Amino acid sequence: MKTRSAVVGCLMLAISSLVVAQQASKHVLTSDELKKAVPAEYFFREQKAPVQLRNAVGLQLADGKMALAALVDASGYSTAIQQKYQGLLITETKLNIGGSELAPGQYGFGFTADGKFLVMDVSNNDVLSASSQTDAALQHAVPLKLVEDGAGYKLYAGKKWVEIKVE
Repeated sequence: MKTRSAVVGCLMLAISSLVVAQQASKHVLTSDELKKAVPAEYFFREQKAPVQLRNAVGLQLADGKMALAALVDASGYSTAIQQKYQGLLITETKLNIGGSELAPGQYGFGFTADGKFLVMDVSNNDVLSASSQTDAALQHAVPLKLVEDGAGYKLYAGKKWVEIKVE
């Protein structure tokens, strides 16, 4: 009887260890993970735009949910849309962007010339506006990057950035 209990206990411990090992950990996505998650095209305001995988970023939470951002080729859109739509934002979790709440969903986003970060629904209706910051000390600006920053993240487009927190 004691041997059977010990075997069952060891099996339970082994199974629980496997479950814990299979659970995702909170992290910024690698380029390989982005290749699997980022769509090749993105539908926004009646058109599909090619997604720039080289300019894609994302994060994964411990529960496996993701948030993705990527720049798109918006050249087929009108000038008015191009001025505020630069990329896609897909989130499976609620986000706090610059102090404003964003529900899970699929959106377009852009950093504007007047210092704003805009998020639009796929019909190009504004759903969130937050002030963006500029990091003048940033030496090697890239088109898009995501940096973990304490309890949140900084989403950079060049030297402009906005704070993102997962709720």
